[in-house]
Amino acid sequence: MDRKASARWEGGLKDGKGTVSTESGVLDAKYSFSKRFEDEKGTNPEELIGAAHASCFSMALSMILGEKGYTADAIETSAKVTLSQSDAGFSISKIHLDVEAEISGADDAAFQEAAETAKANCPVSKVLNADISMTAKLKS
Repeated sequence: MDRKASARWEGGLKDGKGTVSTESGVLDAKYSFSKRFEDEKGTNPEELIGAAHASCFSMALSMILGEKGYTADAIETSAKVTLSQSDAGFSISKIHLDVEAEISGADDAAFQEAAETAKANCPVSKVLNADISMTAKLKS
């Protein structure tokens, strides 16, 4: 299975602008230096990685819970992506997943185990070279 996304950039780093889109047509957005490093509205690569990670994790958690005989009523995941600068340049150094789930009949131990397994094994977690932390809360 292959999925495609594309980006186009015009101009210099600080005065240039770009567009990013997906093959499905779901995403067609503008991005720029000021959208990434300042407060201008729009998207940026870190936000897109966070969205990909949160959605991938939620699906993986659903699968793992299903293997344990549970079906989630709801899984809500947000991802905080940290872009850091060092002498070597910029890197995505951390991602923190904040997860809240409603799962009928699940106890916290089973939920925590499933969440840790999903964090370690969702395909987006595996591709990222960052410190990935998580807070997982089972709603009752």
